[in-house]
Amino acid sequence: QVQLVESGGGLVQAGGSLRLSCAASGRTFSNYVMGWFRQAPEKEREFVGVISWSGGNTYYADFVQGRFTISRDNAKNTVYLQMSSLKPEDTAVYYCAASSRTRWGSSLRSPQEYTNWGQGTQVTVSS
Repeated sequence: QVQLVESGGGLVQAGGSLRLSCAASGRTFSNYVMGWFRQAPEKEREFVGVISWSGGNTYYADFVQGRFTISRDNAKNTVYLQMSSLKPEDTAVYYCAASSRTRWGSSLRSPQEYTNWGQGTQVTVSS
């Protein structure tokens, strides 16, 4: 199992930027595909994006529209979500998650593909 801890959330004005971090401990970090999800009040958890084991591949939800970038540093056991041009509708609790899948594919959009989750970090974007 891998343990995940997110940080970096906070309050930001619309148009601003934030970088979320997710630190992993436990099993070999590079064995996991890492995803980011978010959940707004009274809404289902939704896929934000995912990064492959070495970081060579990424895939994002349509609403990202080039505003977010996921990266990872396997030497530091950390994955990042750089968010820019933030909108009030980006307000949510953001979660990182680890998947032990060995094949890259669109199913990684589903929360069910992930076995380990962080506790979440709140992002609030004011208008």
